Amino acid sequence: MRILSFNVNGIRAVEKRGFVDWIRQESPDVLCLQETKAHPDQLSSELNKPVDKDGKAYFSYWASAQKKGYSGVAIYSRIEPRDIKPLGVPEFDAEGRVLQADFKDFVLISAYFPNSQDAGARLGYKLDFCAAMLECCNKLVSAGRHLVLCGDYNIAHTPIDLARPKENEGNAGYLPEERAWMDTFIAAGYVDTFRSFHPGETGCYSWWSYRMSARERNVGWRLDYHCVDKAFMPKVSASIIRPDVQGSDHCPVQIELKLK
Repeated sequence: MRILSFNVNGIRAVEKRGFVDWIRQESPDVLCLQETKAHPDQLSSELNKPVDKDGKAYFSYWASAQKKGYSGVAIYSRIEPRDIKPLGVPEFDAEGRVLQADFKDFVLISAYFPNSQDAGARLGYKLDFCAAMLECCNKLVSAGRHLVLCGDYNIAHTPIDLARPKENEGNAGYLPEERAWMDTFIAAGYVDTFRSFHPGETGCYSWWSYRMSARERNVGWRLDYHCVDKAFMPKVSASIIRPDVQGSDHCPVQIELKLK
């Protein structure tokens, strides 16, 4: 099972850059999207129901922000989940930040973590979201479920997860409080799958500023993750970053599962 997660930074914008054709060519089993910035009724039929390489339509699910043109997540799946729901916390569901898809072997969560913004203007909201996310994960594990939490965490966890850590100390996404939450999350029994397969590897980023030719120079941040509960890690056969995919200031991240 191949699962991709992609912050598209506006699904209508990325549609103009060949997104629908890319889905057809790529044909992942599941594609989780963040920062869709749209409601389904604003989208083309091709975005509401994209098709895979065999011409079969994906099941599509949306959690949109009340504010038009803001935030939002979606899941396209070739496999119909047993259940689909938001986080269940009104202050975060109002911004369309989470979708949970219940599959037979695990629960897949597509999440768009808030940006703490300049001078930590939304740091409190961000940390509240992080706490709610951890509580959600812990409840699933306590109930005997495995989980994959994917999406844009808006956090570079360690110095090797961004090109210029010293210069970015005190900046949103690399604040001590955000990094400390990642420590707490990992210590609670969750695994950053990319780091499990690529420990210590540098220059691996999933977001680049549009300014100063940052992507061309690979001056980036690793903000997008697939994390799983520790007991599910043996089912993970690969976790990679896909900088070859253009269209957004982020690139997709990919995980592969062996479920049989």
